[in-house]
Amino acid sequence: MDITDVRAHHIRIPYDAGVASFRQGASAITALDMVLVEVITDAGLTGWGDAFAYVSPRTTRSAVEEMIAPQARGLKVPDAAGIPAAMEQIQRNLHLFGRYGITMFAISALDIALWDLAAKVQGVPLHRLLGETRRTAIPAYASLLRIGSPDNIAAECRKALALGYGAIKLHETTAPAVFAAREAIGPTIPLMVDMNCPLTAEQAIAFATTCRDAQPMFLEEPVWPPEDFAALAEVRSKGGLGIAAGENACTEYQFRQMMQAGAVSHAQPSVTKVGGITEFLKVAALADQLGVKIVPHSPYFGPGLLATLHLLATREDGLVEMFYLKREACLWGGRADSDATGHVAVPAGAGLGYEPNRDVMERYRVA
Repeated sequence: MDITDVRAHHIRIPYDAGVASFRQGASAITALDMVLVEVITDAGLTGWGDAFAYVSPRTTRSAVEEMIAPQARGLKVPDAAGIPAAMEQIQRNLHLFGRYGITMFAISALDIALWDLAAKVQGVPLHRLLGETRRTAIPAYASLLRIGSPDNIAAECRKALALGYGAIKLHETTAPAVFAAREAIGPTIPLMVDMNCPLTAEQAIAFATTCRDAQPMFLEEPVWPPEDFAALAEVRSKGGLGIAAGENACTEYQFRQMMQAGAVSHAQPSVTKVGGITEFLKVAALADQLGVKIVPHSPYFGPGLLATLHLLATREDGLVEMFYLKREACLWGGRADSDATGHVAVPAGAGLGYEPNRDVMERYRVA
């Protein structure tokens, strides 16, 4: 079976986050931009991937079309055992363009699509190819967008708990925000704080010390730059809280540097950034070896979310991250949403388990 074509689809789905906002630097994000990657074969099977996009969907799409598609067309579709070698060769072919950022986002999409195809060929759900099935539903946490007001944070936390979520993550950088959330959710609900890299090590240690009584499970990416693993390790050792990082890391190689530095208690590989399922598996194996917990970065709504669910199905712990917002439409007909018990069902169909709704794709396609 050969790959005959690779197509990138830019999909933009509006959402409503209520009192919250979502920004990437100076750019306000008002819709969910996704680059779905469709890998077409001469056998009639199609594999689906997901390239991280957010504020750069056109750039990501170009990377797929200009770098990935020429590498993949004519490639024989490998089985599960052959995917790592095939993807390493593509990484080698494209290393001149960098092993981080946009290049790896595009590579990640192809990797996910190849795993989707490999499982479809076998007629089994993806997690069956990845290891022993340990869970059929994954506990979700509500990933709140930036709110600011402690009163509004408390109110949104209570709403999330009422919807069934069993854990909360903030995107805040002030101690009053953290304590407002803790007071709202009580002492037993896991609370995480994503800071998005704003502080020096000294500032982050002071922040961790201030927030310690609120007992967050971890501070996520508290320091700038995110690859300063020595600074993260210092915050972890002196701040008295767990430290999470990894959504900005690509390949197992960089995660190895991070973990060996003692930088993190929780590693956060992002399947649409790290290099796909292949690299995620390498990171997870390394984390298990070194005693680091895996909590994936997964605020996705495309194939990356489904891939994350399958990866977590083979693990005994780990939560799936769900953006806390109301989107206008869903590619999966709501089947990949958190239920009333705060869990997301692992798809049971072949491959990733679901095919994206073509009508939704056409309605929200960006030309």
